[in-house]
Amino acid sequence: MPRIRRCAPDGLAHHVINRGNNRRTVFQKHGDYLAFLRFMRDAQDRVPMRMLAYCLMPNHFHLVLWPESVSALSAYMRCLMNAHVRNYHQHYGTCGHGHIWQGRFKNFPISADDHLLRVLRYVEANAVRANLVRRAEDWSWGSLGTATADAPQLTQSPVSRPADWLDYVNSAAGDDLKALRQSVRRGTPYGKQE
Repeated sequence: MPRIRRCAPDGLAHHVINRGNNRRTVFQKHGDYLAFLRFMRDAQDRVPMRMLAYCLMPNHFHLVLWPESVSALSAYMRCLMNAHVRNYHQHYGTCGHGHIWQGRFKNFPISADDHLLRVLRYVEANAVRANLVRRAEDWSWGSLGTATADAPQLTQSPVSRPADWLDYVNSAAGDDLKALRQSVRRGTPYGKQE
C-alpha cells in the first residue's frame, strides 16, 4: 500500500519531530549531537531550508522549518536522515540491526502568528521540561545554546520574537503546552482552523 502524501502546505512553517526506535537513545555521546548538527547544516547547503529553531534530545529531535517550496521539506529531511543513518550505522557497526528512528518524520504545519511563537518556545524549552538543564540557553544541543561552527544556519522568524524571549521560553507554558501536545498526538496542524 502506498504511503499517504505528506501534508506540506506552501508558505507555512512546520514543527518536525522524530523519535528513536522503541524510544531508544540515539544521541549517545557528545560527538553524536555534533554529527547531527553538521548533517543539518550540510542538508541546508544541498536543499535551501529556513531553520527557525531546533532541539536535539537524547532519544528524539524537534525542528521548526520554513520550507521555500512544497517539495523542500521532504527533500531536506531525506538528505538529513540519510546522512545521519549512514553515519550512525558505520560508526556503531549496526548495519542490518534494525531501524534507528521509529519511522518517517512527522510534520505539523503552523500558522504564522502567535501559534508559531508558541511552537518555537515549546521546541527551545524542551530540555528544560525534561529536567536536563535549568534554562533553555544552557542546553548545548538546542538553537538557543549551540555554539559551534557546524550548527545549522538560523533564519529570522516570520513572526517577531518579543524582547524578553529568553524569559518567555524559560517560563511555564501551561495551556499552550497542552494544546501543542494535542496537535502532535492527533497529527493535526497547530494554529488557526480554516
